[in-house]
Amino acid sequence: MTSNYKDRLRSTRPDEEVETDSCSTGFEECCENPCVESKEGDNVCLNCGMIVSRNLVGNERRAYTVEEVNKRRRTEPRWREFGPRTMLPNTKIDSKGRLINAKGKTLFSRLSKIQNSLISSIERNFWEAKPKLKMLTSKMNIPEHIKETAWKIYSVVAKKKLTMGRSIDGFIAASLYAAIRVHEFPRLLEEVCDASMTPRRTVHRSLGMIVKEVLPELNLRYKPITAEALVFRFGNDLDLSMEVQKKAIDMLRVASKNGLLRTGKDPKGLAASVIYMAAKASDCRKTQAEVSGVAKVTEVTLRSRSKQIKMKLS
Repeated sequence: MTSNYKDRLRSTRPDEEVETDSCSTGFEECCENPCVESKEGDNVCLNCGMIVSRNLVGNERRAYTVEEVNKRRRTEPRWREFGPRTMLPNTKIDSKGRLINAKGKTLFSRLSKIQNSLISSIERNFWEAKPKLKMLTSKMNIPEHIKETAWKIYSVVAKKKLTMGRSIDGFIAASLYAAIRVHEFPRLLEEVCDASMTPRRTVHRSLGMIVKEVLPELNLRYKPITAEALVFRFGNDLDLSMEVQKKAIDMLRVASKNGLLRTGKDPKGLAASVIYMAAKASDCRKTQAEVSGVAKVTEVTLRSRSKQIKMKLS
């Protein structure tokens, strides 16, 4: 690197004078017109790409006050959102029965302090509830936006301390089903109960508390499931054509216009009955056992609803 280049570099880049002088000896094998620049701790020539030296970064100044700590905080590790935690017992032996040396004791003592740093009851609740909700949504193939709504609902439930003395699993399943009904996603309460392995009575009780106390606070509306939405769901499960499904929808709408009372009747029974009647009228017939098994209703309910709809169609 010639002296003329140094002078020109000092005149154009006065802030990098010391840096250029410190690494000037390493550019003897560089190109004829080097352009030195410091990037990510390395002194690099922008013309030929040669790396000459590295900038050594020392420890930062210590912080003593709260303002200095907040101002200089940059590289601290961040906690994960929520998830299962490993319990660290206060023992002197490891899992294989061998004694832990002094260095290992210091390490596990530090880890134990971090383990006990989350002492809030709501945080312990979240650490248990988050992985359960994630497992339940992945098991049922629930979309991400419904999962986020379910977690928002459960967060309000935990902050209101509605889970005290009650089942966390029940509130997780109820929060997920409430989010499903808010977004009108075709999933049944029985499916949520079966996937979470929670009794329906427990989920139903928790769901009632969520509808009364949580959803109004979040400005969310609980939308009951409709028979029309279940027709397409059951039709796909039974491998019926779209023509049969549309015919079933038309039958249900005509029966409703002719005075079919749908209040107090399970939408699953109405959807299953019109699907059975539409499939029976076409070439792809389905037995009552097949339709009732997919819809999770009894064959008696299927036959009684079919008779009521036939009376309104004639």
